[in-house]
Amino acid sequence: MKNLLTKSIALGSIVLLMLAACKKDGTLVVANSGKAGALTASSTTLLLNSNQFTDTSTIVRFNFTQANYGYQGSVTNTLQIDAAGDNWANPYSVALTNKQFTKGFNTADFNNLLLKLNLRGGVTSQVSVRVQQSIGTSVTPIYTNVVPLTVTPFNLKAWLYVAGAYEGWANPGPNEDSLYSATNNGIFVGIINFTAGNNQFLVLPAKNWTHKYATNDPQGSTSSTVKYDGPNNFYAPSTAGQYQVTINVNANTISFALVNSYSIIGDAALGWGTDSPMKYINDGSNSWVATLPLVSTGAFKVRQNNDWTYSWGIPKAGSAGDGIPGTLNDSQNNNITVSASGTHTVTFTVPVTLSGVTPPVTAAYTVK
Repeated sequence: MKNLLTKSIALGSIVLLMLAACKKDGTLVVANSGKAGALTASSTTLLLNSNQFTDTSTIVRFNFTQANYGYQGSVTNTLQIDAAGDNWANPYSVALTNKQFTKGFNTADFNNLLLKLNLRGGVTSQVSVRVQQSIGTSVTPIYTNVVPLTVTPFNLKAWLYVAGAYEGWANPGPNEDSLYSATNNGIFVGIINFTAGNNQFLVLPAKNWTHKYATNDPQGSTSSTVKYDGPNNFYAPSTAGQYQVTINVNANTISFALVNSYSIIGDAALGWGTDSPMKYINDGSNSWVATLPLVSTGAFKVRQNNDWTYSWGIPKAGSAGDGIPGTLNDSQNNNITVSASGTHTVTFTVPVTLSGVTPPVTAAYTVK
């Protein structure tokens, strides 16, 4: 009996020791699927103003509440903005710091963001905004409500400058042409008149020789690659003509395409046998300009490639453009006259077309 009691006491002691060893060290926390926070915007209609580009004040602010995963944990928040209809395929994302529940943008930053979404300057568009909230890569993120915005960005115009043999290497001077980017996205386009034997050039980020876009391509062959501060001049095609030059400083490429060009001809100018060339203005307006003496006793027309295949004048009655001020017609037209003799600036506005491509029937013009 004594042995049985001794064994029972010993067994009980072991059980107590085991229970003591299994004491509670902490509470196991299991996250639920999470409830997303709520997002608001200080404004949902934004007409951006280029005059405020250097103004650092906030034009829109997004505020949101934190997600609730059932415990106090570290939640990563990412503000996402995307063009409506893109289905969040390629949103612009802004990672926010821990416990940052607000994000504001000034005019420059928000306009740049919208242009990166490939929205067009001057055109009203729709974008969507949300916040992605996550507690780790192993857990599917959740999202706040989507806030729709109506936005109108503006284009960020930018230029590069072309100095070369065609203008006597005069940079920095009054004769160099420019290459134009409507949104400053790294792609610059312009039309340069490369005269015979004068197809070497460089592209400059400013009107000085401090830096240049050049090439490693062999000299003498038409250039295709770009090297910042590279060793060699660019070469345009050897055949003289008006070329559309496209330089992509993101991909480091340059390309050339021969385009249709325009001139003034008539006895109001140099006569019906001599063309007065027009110069393309590299500012996105698609305009060709010539400043020259014109006499009121004569008349003129605008023609393409110094040839009568395509030429523009005042629309005849019932033809395309008839009755529309400042419009010319290619196929059915009369000569253009001026009211008084003197120096005039003629502007001819037509979409750029590659050589061999049929131009539009109508085009805009002014004579001042």
